[in-house]
Amino acid sequence: MKSPMQPIPEQNEPLTFEQAMARLEEIVRLLESGELSLDETVSLYEEGQRLRQFCQQKLNEAEKRIKMVTIANNGTISVSEFEPEL
Repeated sequence: MKSPMQPIPEQNEPLTFEQAMARLEEIVRLLESGELSLDETVSLYEEGQRLRQFCQQKLNEAEKRIKMVTIANNGTISVSEFEPEL
C-alpha cells in the first residue's frame, strides 16, 4: 500500500479515469482512518480535490460523446444527443 503522502507516481502516459478513482478511494480510506497528521490530511484532501476535478472532467467529456439511439413503434431509428436528467 502507498504511504499517505505518496501520490500515484508520474507516468509517461496520462492518468486514466480508473487510476484516478482508485487513488480517490484510497485517499478516502486514509482520511476516514483518522490516523493522519493535520498536514497529511490537508495534503491528501487537496490531492483528492484535484482528482475529483479530473474525474468530473472525464465524465463530462464522455457524456458529450454519448448518443441516444431510439426506435419508434414504426421501426424508424433516430439518433440524438444524450440529455442527462438533473
